This record gives sequence, structure tokens and C-alpha cells, in this order.
Amino acid sequence: MENIKFSSAIFLLVLQTTIFLVSAYDPSPLQDFCVAIDEPKSAVFVNGKFCKDPNHVNADDFFFSGLDVVGEPNKQGSNVTQVNVGNLKGLNTLGISLARLDFAPYGLNPPHTHPRATEILVVIEGSLHVGFVTSNPNKLFTKVLNKGDVFVFPIGLIHFQLNVGHGPALAFAGLSSQNAGVITIADAVFNSDPMISLDVLTKAFQVDKNVIQYLQKQFK
Repeated sequence: MENIKFSSAIFLLVLQTTIFLVSAYDPSPLQDFCVAIDEPKSAVFVNGKFCKDPNHVNADDFFFSGLDVVGEPNKQGSNVTQVNVGNLKGLNTLGISLARLDFAPYGLNPPHTHPRATEILVVIEGSLHVGFVTSNPNKLFTKVLNKGDVFVFPIGLIHFQLNVGHGPALAFAGLSSQNAGVITIADAVFNSDPMISLDVLTKAFQVDKNVIQYLQKQFK
């Protein structure tokens, strides 16, 4: 009987420790990096944002207006209107954000990643060819979505949306971070500051340096 009680006590202790460890993990990063400093007066960025005095909070802190406005398409024929902690302060610490995606006919939201968020997309109007690529092996999962269809892009994976209809398309996306971040692959590779070495890019893409230089000029 004593052994049973002892075993039960050990089990409960292990269970409590496990629960504590599960609930005591570091928060997910909300920016690309957060370098530790010893002097708080030198602090500029934090993982998240400082909190407003609750006595000064009002309804406007939880309000955003403008998602009814059609975005002006860029040179790829798409526009993304983001609603994140940058323009809706009440999202701070809530771990969610939103975006409106407008597409001109045959417009593209080019391959990109959200380093800090999973994305769920719902098509409101039109037809979109969407897909994402896994890490290793690089397998493509793709689908044509129509009005009312939903698709999920797992966190951090390269994904895209292409309007395959003859008219404009509209979609809304929810993201599992107040500041999901976005890395557009071609822009990051060919338009970084400073530029990535030609030696690196010619070897990586296995093309002549003139091809790389041509691609770099497209993003100037």
C-alpha cells in the first residue's frame, strides 16, 4: 500500500512539473530578432509593444476602418491591406491579425513567407490558384479556390496566390500573430540592403552574373 501511495505521489509530482514546464515556455517572437541589452535606457524595440495605461484605453483602440476599400494593385497586380498591431493597437498580445487581398485580372501575390504566423485564406470573389511548398523535401501543395473556399498556409512556408479569373478577385486572410512579418522571396534575394554577393547568387541559381544583375535591376 505504501509503495502504491509513493508511486502515486511521484506520478503527481512529475505531472505537476510537466504542466509547469508546458506553461512556462518563452513567448513566440514578434520580430526578426530582439538583442538583449544590459542598459534599459538603450532599449528601442521589445518583443511586442509596451502596454497603454488601462485608464486611458477607449473603444477606438480596438477599432479599424477601411477594409471596404479596394486596394490599388502593384506591378504584380495585387494589393495587401494589413490590419495588425501597427494600425489596430488593441491587437497587442492577442496573437492575431488580418489582411485584405485584392487582385487585378491575372494578378499575383508573389511567393513569400510569414515567419511568425500561419495564414488562413477565404475567397470572397473570383478564383485563385494558391499553393505552398514544404521545407524538405520541397513538395508543392496547390489548389484552385473559388468563392467561399478556404485554404491554410502553415507558418513560415513559402506560399502564393494567383488570380486565374477574367475579373478582379478578393480574399481575406487571418494570421496567427499580431505582427506576422512578410518576406517576399524575389525581393529579399535580389533587393536586399546591402546586396547579396554576385558570387553567392550565381552559384545558388547556377546562371551567368548578367542574369542576376538583370533581375536585381527589376527591383530598383
